[in-house]
Amino acid sequence: MIHQYNLNGMSCLACEAKVKAALLTIENVTNVTVFKDTETATITMDNHVALSDLQKVLEPKYQISTTNHNEIAEQTKSWFETYKPILLIFFYIILVTTLVQTRNTKFDFMQAMRHFMSGFFLIFSFFKLLNLKGFAESYVMYDVLAKQIPAWAYLYVFIELGLGIAFLVDFNPLLTSLITVVVMSISIIGVLQSVLNKKKIQCACLGAIFNLPMSTVTIIEDALMIAMSGIMLFIII
Repeated sequence: MIHQYNLNGMSCLACEAKVKAALLTIENVTNVTVFKDTETATITMDNHVALSDLQKVLEPKYQISTTNHNEIAEQTKSWFETYKPILLIFFYIILVTTLVQTRNTKFDFMQAMRHFMSGFFLIFSFFKLLNLKGFAESYVMYDVLAKQIPAWAYLYVFIELGLGIAFLVDFNPLLTSLITVVVMSISIIGVLQSVLNKKKIQCACLGAIFNLPMSTVTIIEDALMIAMSGIMLFIII
């Protein structure tokens, strides 16, 4: 995508060069053209970069502002494009879970949660297994246990697969829910640390197939599994 910006504060060719060099350091920015005479900048980017991020790399005397696009709309569009795979997966899981419930005389809350969690673990483990080594290499970068025991990154995938099958066939609900709480609680620690420290690393939730950034979306995924398995434990006990 290509966006036009107003860029004030440039007074010479050296300013043009300095501004261009600074903007090119931003991830996803592939080309920059600046003109001091017209006080404009044309920026080409792979994914939309927020205006605040553009301003952040510039010296205070250089002020950048939008001209022909809506910043909020572009950021929203970029967010949906980035997380499209995860959104589609959750849509399909919810759809299938809902369709199963239409066969019951009344809504079975526990069964719906089991089917949802089964779909979650089966699909996410599937994508990890497509490139097991690639997933493991990404996972050890932020998971607290995998950092200490690299083999855990490989084992984690098969635990997810096992949990997916266990929830699907309703195998020992107490044990299955307990393992889910423990495993996902360990997983969310590394995710929280990465997000809070604003580390820009790839999220391994869908393996190495999709280039998804580590973000609050990843926290929500793990927290949702912890919450649902916790509710199941509470109801069972």
